[in-house]
Amino acid sequence: MRVVIGEDEALLRRGLELVLDEGGFDVVDSVSDAESLERSVATHRPDLVVTDIRMPPTYTEEGLVAAARIREQFPGTSVVVLSQHVQRRYAVELLSDQAGGVGYLLKQRIADVDTFLGNLREVAQGGTAIDPDVIALMVARARISDSAVGALTVRQREVLALVAEGRSNASIAALLFLTEKSVVQHISRIYDALSLPVDSDAHRRVLAVLQYLNQQ
Repeated sequence: MRVVIGEDEALLRRGLELVLDEGGFDVVDSVSDAESLERSVATHRPDLVVTDIRMPPTYTEEGLVAAARIREQFPGTSVVVLSQHVQRRYAVELLSDQAGGVGYLLKQRIADVDTFLGNLREVAQGGTAIDPDVIALMVARARISDSAVGALTVRQREVLALVAEGRSNASIAALLFLTEKSVVQHISRIYDALSLPVDSDAHRRVLAVLQYLNQQ
């Protein structure tokens, strides 16, 4: 799997290169700013881009903007953005096109190498990966919200939080000590509670996540 890395901190950039190389990824380029990242993607056409959100020159949202442009110009390229702090809006913007192949993770997740690499593979295969701390913040806000999401049961919010992380029904069942049949029933009730249209399961899951994020 071919990967391009965008990270302005030299030490972290080198660390990412080593982690991905040892994890079986083919790092074809590693750059330090958003403009170089976009040029590198155009040149190398990687399967996956891993980029910091804040890069030169302003250290605000250059990486996020570059990720959006890459997704627009090269729809088949999956993107994972890394952030130092929890920002719910970034997750919303990444998921706004209702397509998979995106991830938003905190940099601290890199320390758990196996999980981090698993998240990258999930995104590269067309899935989503949203940092658990972002999901935890949304769940906390949903509890005091009068929105449709806030009206869900505690268990339904737990299930929806895991769906928002991009987890499969089997994974959710294992984490919550439920049967897969029970998970399917919970998700069906969530769809009904959120008034989601009947569509393919994958598309409805994305819609559920989007509504979940936007209600917070």
